[in-house]
Amino acid sequence: MRIINTLEIEKAVEKLFIEANYTLPQSLCECINNAKNGENSAVAKSILEKLEENIIAASETNVPICQDTGMAVLFAEIGEEVSLSGKSFEQAVNDGVKNAYINGYLRKSVVRDPLFGRVNTDDNTPAIIHTRIVKGDKIKLTAAPKGFGSENMSAVKMFTPSATPDDIVDFVVDTVKKAGGNPCPPIVVGVGIGGNFEYCAYLSKKALTRDVNVRNGDDNYAKLEGEMLSRINELDIGPQGFGGKTTALAVNIETYPTHIAGLPCAVNIGCHVTRHASCII
Repeated sequence: MRIINTLEIEKAVEKLFIEANYTLPQSLCECINNAKNGENSAVAKSILEKLEENIIAASETNVPICQDTGMAVLFAEIGEEVSLSGKSFEQAVNDGVKNAYINGYLRKSVVRDPLFGRVNTDDNTPAIIHTRIVKGDKIKLTAAPKGFGSENMSAVKMFTPSATPDDIVDFVVDTVKKAGGNPCPPIVVGVGIGGNFEYCAYLSKKALTRDVNVRNGDDNYAKLEGEMLSRINELDIGPQGFGGKTTALAVNIETYPTHIAGLPCAVNIGCHVTRHASCII
């Protein structure tokens, strides 16, 4: 049994959320650059150039890539041979988020009550925490700050088992079409298929933390990712909604077994700064 003081978790969470908000994953930067070089539209190419300039400026000057520094989402894989000491895991995570958003000068966007009053918590807590118990004596943390311009464009649909792959593709494409320029394209599209109502939504969010250069390990779903991406980029929404070949940079699908009577599907849209950062303790 390995003992980990939750102060380590608090410090790691603080570092990860600052890093994720300041620096975009290299693979996503490369996607934006490739999209710029492949654009025929002068307007679209110009916008992608500005996005690149913004990403570089944020990294060099240590400021957030986007003014919406998101609601703090944390994925944690906790080894079953780990014993935690100190404050509770949840408290350590929220303290780390608080420190990140205060010390990192990140915008605090969380309101305490979702319907009545909507008073800001002033430190961007509480975080959304997803935990899994896995083998081993380590903890893997993935911070994924999620802005709501894109989050608001997401959708869930409970298909019946008679639905075809074409039906799923149509639903994903239609969700992006309805979103238009609202989620600040070019976007990354996370798709969750299977599980139940809430788990397919979790899968779609988790899909956004996968490297955009990595395709689904199942050839059928990897092919479906490519088909969805191609269909989405035919919509001519383009960078920031001004038209062009690049509406989406990637589509990532994650799946899970489901009930014989159902086929849940969720679409979680990430903007052009689909941010995440990971570490292992």
